[in-house]
Formats: sequence, C-alpha cells, structure tokens
Amino acid sequence: MKIDSNAPLGRTLADLAVATPSATRVFHRHGLDFCCGGRVPLAEACAKEGLDPDLIAKELGEAAHAQGSLPDTLWDEASPKELIAHILESFHADHRVEVPRLIAMAKKVEEVHADKPDCPTGLATHLEHMLESLEDHMEKEEEVLFPLVLEGRGGIAQMPIRVMESEHRDHGNNLARMKKLAHDYMPPEEACNTWRALYLGVDQLEKDLMQHIHLENNVLFPKALEQRG
Repeated sequence: MKIDSNAPLGRTLADLAVATPSATRVFHRHGLDFCCGGRVPLAEACAKEGLDPDLIAKELGEAAHAQGSLPDTLWDEASPKELIAHILESFHADHRVEVPRLIAMAKKVEEVHADKPDCPTGLATHLEHMLESLEDHMEKEEEVLFPLVLEGRGGIAQMPIRVMESEHRDHGNNLARMKKLAHDYMPPEEACNTWRALYLGVDQLEKDLMQHIHLENNVLFPKALEQRG
C-alpha cells in the first residue's frame, strides 16, 4: 500500500510511515514524531508543530514517487519472525556498539573543549544513562517478549507490550534531551573533527532509535497481539 498524496491528512503518522517507509525521511526533516507520537493524524501533528499540512502532504507524495521502482522494505508485509530478526540485527546489535562509541567521543569532546560555551556538557553522562536504559529494555524484549512472539503466543503478551511502549516513550524523552545537549546537532565553526563526528553520530542514533521504536510500536506489536497461541 502506497501513500495517496491527494488525501493523507486524515491518516496517522504511523500509518503513513508503515505504508511508505520514505515518509519517515520527511517526518525527520520536519521534526514530526512518527514513533512514540505516531498515532495522531498528519493534519493534527502539523498544526501542533506550526507546519503547513498541504506542503508536508506534497513532500510525502514526492517522496513516494521518488521511491519509484526501488522501494524500501515494506515491513508491514513481513512476518513477526522476519521483523524480530531485522530488529535484533539492525538495531539491538548496532545500539550496543554505537552508543558506547558515542560515549567515548562525547567524553573526549567535553574534556578537551570544556572551556567553550558551545561544549555539549553533560552529553556523555546522558548517553551513559541512555545505554543503561536501552540495555535493560532490549534484554526484556530478547528474554521475554520476542520468545513469546516467535512461539506464536504474542496474544498473551498485552502486559509486556504495554511496558515496552511505556519505555519507548521514555526513550523518546531521552532523545529530546540528547538533541538539546548536542545543540540540535549543529557544531560551532571551531569544532574539531571529533566534535563534528559526535554530532553526526548522535543525529544518526536519533534516526535509528526512532525507526526501531516505530517498527515495534506500529508493526511488530500489532502483529504479535493478533496471534492466538
């Protein structure tokens, strides 16, 4: 299913993101939360952020058209097993490597540039908090929720899923705090290469974690709850 570029305003951000993955790039560009806050209509989300909904709808149509003959994977058509394999490989494994790397870079930048007014003071500590929260969350999924889903018993997992969704909202708040500490990922002119690489890294982490949450909240969890095992 593709986005109808003539009438997307009544559809939720989550629905649009699932139907055409290229929509997430438009949402990122305009700061629209399609993962934790994705269950609101596009028109309402635009109004909240002071955006022109017709312009956003036009961009969505252009993104869908540009996707052309090389579409992104439509994960709503994948099985729960395929989704879980993708989440483990593309997000769980990557977070465990990437966040420690970003922590090390943030510590270096804060140590070397502590005297500069634009230094991202507190970013390393916050990333450590994020890593601890992510690790606890991912372990719960790997040890409790995902095995239930892989056994075809996701229908009995309403409580674990509610817990995961609540923790996803916490992750969303952590991302907002990370972005603020990193000054919207805009390094000053005098920033060294490590500083610039750090901001590129945390910017990508935001995109990856939002996609991770989106796939779970809006694709995997609904599929899991449909299981009757």
